[in-house]
Amino acid sequence: QVQLVESGGGSVQPGGSLRLTCTASGFTFSRYIMKWYRQAPGKEREWVAVITNTGDSTNYAASVKARFTISRDNAKNTADLQMNSLKPADTAVYYCKATLVITTINYWGQGTQVTVPS
Repeated sequence: QVQLVESGGGSVQPGGSLRLTCTASGFTFSRYIMKWYRQAPGKEREWVAVITNTGDSTNYAASVKARFTISRDNAKNTADLQMNSLKPADTAVYYCKATLVITTINYWGQGTQVTVPS
């Protein structure tokens, strides 16, 4: 059974840090590109960061560049999002997504809430 489970969300003061983890099971994790998305209340889901299946390349949305870092451990079937210098605008439900390389086969996690009060 395919499963993606996000963890590590919570409430943190502006300027603080959180580390989200996406734990995968039920598929060959190392064959999947991993992405993080977020969805704030009343807004569309937006892409945040991506890492290749091998972990050799990453990319970020302009709004989080230099503050967030995506990483993965293919031996542990996990993908992390380290979030530093958090702002109230970062408040959202964060989702991880797995995409099989060179296909449109996608799996989504259920999301984890991140709250940065203003």
